[in-house]
Order: sequence, then structure tokens, then C-alpha cells
Amino acid sequence: MAAYYQLLSREQHSDGSCTASYLSNIHAQGAWNPHEQHMASATGVLCAELEQFQPRDEMRIGRVSLDIFGLIAFGEFTVHTRVIRAGKTIELIEAEMQANGKTCIVARAWKMMKQDTSAIAGLEDQSIVHPETLPVWDGMKCWPGGYIQSIETRAAEGHRAGKGIVWLHNDLDMVEAQKTSSFVRLLGMVDTANGIVPRQNPASGWGFPNLDLQLHLYRLPQGKWLGLEATQQYGDDGIGLTSAVLHDEQGPFGRSEQILTLRKF
Repeated sequence: MAAYYQLLSREQHSDGSCTASYLSNIHAQGAWNPHEQHMASATGVLCAELEQFQPRDEMRIGRVSLDIFGLIAFGEFTVHTRVIRAGKTIELIEAEMQANGKTCIVARAWKMMKQDTSAIAGLEDQSIVHPETLPVWDGMKCWPGGYIQSIETRAAEGHRAGKGIVWLHNDLDMVEAQKTSSFVRLLGMVDTANGIVPRQNPASGWGFPNLDLQLHLYRLPQGKWLGLEATQQYGDDGIGLTSAVLHDEQGPFGRSEQILTLRKF
């Protein structure tokens, strides 16, 4: 299959909410367990549902907050999307993924009114070296799973454990027979940030899975390349943090944060 997911059915409800049923393909397979989905592709399919749910031309998604409730089971699952807080200038929507009768992920997105702020626009995040100038990087080979095999990676000079710049790319659609927007494609790779600058090799006996993924977007992403300017930090009491500035080929467009639970296997 040349896609991460297959849409099985979609049902609109009288209260305005929507339930979609999906089947994950091998490209969505996770890195920690072979019987789970990768959080990156799972984020992508949830963002696809959030993006197409009651779209409004005068608004766009500015933040997506995803909480991982437990194992993201591989195979069939549903996504139920609804409005949490309606509004004219801001609106909060939610997409809940369930598999085997259990909640896997809850994603909430703030849709915000757009207006012309070009007169005051300004960024502190700086552009990074473009991917076409960088060699293919094989540093992700330490990770198993179908999702990792689906992406191409290129790393900038100076990459090390805990800090580095890596560009990601894939040619797959998020959902079979559906056009994949840049928003869905790029956000569907952001979770990879937790694996590109690991302070511990995954074979070292230490695990550092994330419990969430927070995405803040001061610009909508464009294109097929995602740049991650990432840092990973471990505290001394079992909690860590992976942070990244998010880039496309036009420059920075937002930031991500992932809280980590550090565990000795």
C-alpha cells in the first residue's frame, strides 16, 4: 500500500460530529513495539480529520495538542471528531482515536481567525541549511518498524546525541486515494523528533517514549520536506523533554514539545 492508512467508512452524526473508521498499513508501524502504530503517522491521520472537519475559510489551525492515553494499537481503529468550543474568532475541536474499545490518543486543535498582520510580522527562529545540500543520513537505522522505513532522512553537520538538525521526507499519502495536504504530511512526521537526537541508543536498555506531542504553528507549512532542529534533555527523576523548531523549505513555521517518561528496560 502506498499510504499509511486506508479509510474504511465515515459517518456524520446529527449533532455535527463525525466518526471515521481506518485500517493502518505497515508503513504506520511503530518503533517501540511491532503491534503498535507510530505516533508520527497517527498524528498525521488525526490532523487529516481535524483539517477536514467543518472547515472555515476565515480560520486556520494554530495549535494541535495530542495526549497519548496508551498503546496505539495497530490495525483497525476509529476517530471521532467534534466541536468542543464553538466561536466566531476561536474554535476548539477534538479528534479521539479508539482501538479495541480503548482511547489511544486525544487530539485537540485551536482554530483561529486569520487577519493581515504583515505590518508587524517578525520571527526570532532562524532558517537552517536546506535538505538538497545534505547527504542521506542512516542514523535512523537504530530504530525498527515500518514507519521509520517509510521516511528519507538527511542530517546537518554537527549532529550529536541530544542536539541536531535532521530533514525528513516521504512520498506516501496519509490516507489511500486521498490527496495529502502539506499540513497533514509535515505534521505527520513531527513526532520523529524524539528519535533523531536520542541521548541513549534504543538498544542501551533505556526507553524514553513520549506521552504527548504539542504543536504550535505561527505559519502553515508548505511542501514535502520537514526540518527538525531538535534538542533532547533528560532530568534526574525519570522525566525528559524533546523540543524542536519546525521548518519547511521556506523557513521556520512553528515549534513542538514532547514530554518523555524515562524507563530502564
